[in-house]
Amino acid sequence: MKLIFRSLKRYSGKVALAVFTKLLATLIELALPYILEHIIDYVVPSGELIKVILWGGLMFIAALLCRQVNVKANAIAVNNAHKVSYDIRQELFIKTTNLSGNQFDSFGLPSLISRMTSDSYNVQSAVQSLQIMCIRAPIMLIGGVTVSLFMDAHLALIMVIMLPVIMAVVIAISAKGMPMFSKVQQKLDGIVRVMRENITGIRVVKALSKSDYETRRFAKANEDMTKQDISAATVMAMPGPFMQMCLNTGLALVVIIGAGRVNDGLMKPGVILSFLTYFNMITMGVMGISRIFMTLSKANASANRIDAVIKTDTDQKILSEEAAEKPSGDGFICFENVDFSYGESLQSNSEDFGGQEREKALSGISFEIKRGESLGIIGPTGCGKTTIINLLMRFYDADSGSVFVDGRDVRTYDKDELRKNFGVVFQNDLIFKDSLNENIVFGRDVSPYQLRAAVEDSMAAGFVDSLQEGLDFEAAIKGANLSGGQKQRILVARALAADPEILVLDDSSSALDYKTDASMRRAISERHSGSTVIMIAQRISSVMNMTKILVLDNGKCIGYGTHGELMETCETYRETYKAQMGAIE
Repeated sequence: MKLIFRSLKRYSGKVALAVFTKLLATLIELALPYILEHIIDYVVPSGELIKVILWGGLMFIAALLCRQVNVKANAIAVNNAHKVSYDIRQELFIKTTNLSGNQFDSFGLPSLISRMTSDSYNVQSAVQSLQIMCIRAPIMLIGGVTVSLFMDAHLALIMVIMLPVIMAVVIAISAKGMPMFSKVQQKLDGIVRVMRENITGIRVVKALSKSDYETRRFAKANEDMTKQDISAATVMAMPGPFMQMCLNTGLALVVIIGAGRVNDGLMKPGVILSFLTYFNMITMGVMGISRIFMTLSKANASANRIDAVIKTDTDQKILSEEAAEKPSGDGFICFENVDFSYGESLQSNSEDFGGQEREKALSGISFEIKRGESLGIIGPTGCGKTTIINLLMRFYDADSGSVFVDGRDVRTYDKDELRKNFGVVFQNDLIFKDSLNENIVFGRDVSPYQLRAAVEDSMAAGFVDSLQEGLDFEAAIKGANLSGGQKQRILVARALAADPEILVLDDSSSALDYKTDASMRRAISERHSGSTVIMIAQRISSVMNMTKILVLDNGKCIGYGTHGELMETCETYRETYKAQMGAIE
């Protein structure tokens, strides 16, 4: 709940206005039964028509004013709730984009999505309730009891005796139900995960005729969440029937005892009618408080999940240059005895690993390249090729060893300062639902000349110029209306557009034919000779002309040097070359 109150402080003035307006509306509403009682017991018996009209008019004006003030209060509260929800989502999004790789893996993408959506909605509902129900319900309850005591203390004692029992039951059951909503949100994470996997891999699911299998898998996740949600809702609904029984019993006692007191001349008939109205108000107040507990229970669980992300301190501090290691060589990019393992935060919190040592993604990696040189990285799937880029751009920090760029440990750079020097195409990179122009420029300061040059150097000019809209062509989500080769060329154009100091191409030509791939590599070599190029590829033909080639296997370097050197010293490289190039020849 700290997140909610912290967010409300930004709009304290408007929140105060909503609370005051709702308080005013509730007080007016509390006055209506009292006016009705006065009309029935005193105005009507007087037989004076003018008094009836005046008091009737007063009651009508009060009812109309109550409605208008309620509408205004609700509108202010809704507006405040949406603003708070907007701020929380914005803060959560910014924090999420700045999580380190380990932190992102720890929370998990499905969980982060559900926190951004359902959790933020629960918080929004709570903020709205805090300004409306948390004012109206207690005032109706306390005000109704107070006015009732003033009107007839004997009848009011019926409610006064029942209320503490009802409230004790509500509080006790709510305390039990609150933790259950955290489990509901965790189960929702599972649903989001299955949905995301199916939406992302829908073609594979259909191609392998696994729709029924995935439907059953989703049904299992859906059933788990539904059961947990039913359990939580059932617990939180338990006070309802008990409260209704108590209140209906009290209502019956009010009618019976009230009728006897009227018959004995101890009270007037209008008091009973007014009393019944106040009793209904008190009933609504108690039920409202019960709903508040349920809403705040959900919101508390959701707010804690959101706050856990927002309050996560970065695990990637910026080191001072004095505290950081210095490179032993004079390379522009340098790895020195780097070890790295994924999933530290995940594995440390999981029983599945039983305290076993994590498998290393990289072990003892060392190499260096000078400014303007090129590095090819080759090896089987899962050997650690992309991990080198993750460490170079500081998405993750090495477990041991050091990574240097331009003579500085990457940990001494501000992340934006480091990454602005890169132009990158990742594996399975993303085409956004936007024009090709915006997909390439990507909000950067790119001149029309740079844009055209990038399109030509990536070999995308041919298909772009054939489109009627040209670069204004609207790409679908994930580039669904583009072929694999077209997408890769647009992604390479994006990487080239800002003339990066370091160009990273991670398996960026797998969908291109050999001729187009060779033409693109030649254009990059000739027109971007000032860039330091790192190319990850499966094809030896893509890296054989690089200044240096790094051969990886199981996270270890098994070869490093030029093409010629590796043909002599690295058996794996030599066999791969013969297998690939022999097939081409």
